[in-house]
Amino acid sequence: MTGWTPDEIPDLTGRTAIVTGANSGIGRPTALELARHGARVIVAARSPEKGEATVADILRAVPGGQVEYGRLDLADLASVRRFAEGVDRLDLLVNNAGIGLISRQETKDGFEMQFGTNHLGHFALTGLLLPRLLAAPAARVVTVSSDAHAWGKIDFDNLDLKRGYRRMSSYGRSKLANLLFTLELQRRAEKAGAALTSVASHPGATATNIVKIGPLQPLVGVFLQSAEAGAMPSLYAATSPDIHGGEFVGPKLKLLTPSDAARSEELARRLWDVSAELTGVRFEEIAYS
Repeated sequence: MTGWTPDEIPDLTGRTAIVTGANSGIGRPTALELARHGARVIVAARSPEKGEATVADILRAVPGGQVEYGRLDLADLASVRRFAEGVDRLDLLVNNAGIGLISRQETKDGFEMQFGTNHLGHFALTGLLLPRLLAAPAARVVTVSSDAHAWGKIDFDNLDLKRGYRRMSSYGRSKLANLLFTLELQRRAEKAGAALTSVASHPGATATNIVKIGPLQPLVGVFLQSAEAGAMPSLYAATSPDIHGGEFVGPKLKLLTPSDAARSEELARRLWDVSAELTGVRFEEIAYS
């Protein structure tokens, strides 16, 4: 896989893709390459100004491309529902958006911000879009995690992290949740006989907004790769015919082994049930009987 480039992405004509957080970071080149290879791409972002500007930039690079903006605030479940209601069809969902290394804040629904945005927002979005995904012949969901998941620990008695909040451990917890979700989604799809592939990716150390606003800011431009390089694992996970459900694609397109906690089916099921209760999104089409 190490010699793979975006030039090898197959023709995506007729397929619809959503990339969350596509206005910046690795989401932007992800959306660009999908559009370049024929996909209809929905740039899902919180800011209309930045989202529309991204659409215009991609269309300049891909004249005649099918690119549109959809307003999505993952820290607001009402916004997630409104966005999902406007999606008519879907083949590929890239759960890319993320925040990290911030002081303790809360989403509009009262969840701790990093967990609420990175995990719960994407959990709800995927579940609300599941009927459209299952209507596609070979749907795929790619969720961006990180090696930071190994720092994470999920304390169900302190999900709001009002006790003992730490920026790095909170971020790691949200990335652990991303991996638990990815693997459990794959297990449920397989049990239901659904033609859905769930994959995770880790971009590696990349100069994104998460880093630029955090304590790693001095490393930008010195030890960190470009957003284009960071997008490679997501693009491979999203488009390669050789990918398998439940895989975790990392830098240099190497398959990574999730931590023991991330591979815990018991922890994944508990997190799934809690997430469904918190968001009100049940994934009824692939629910365990």
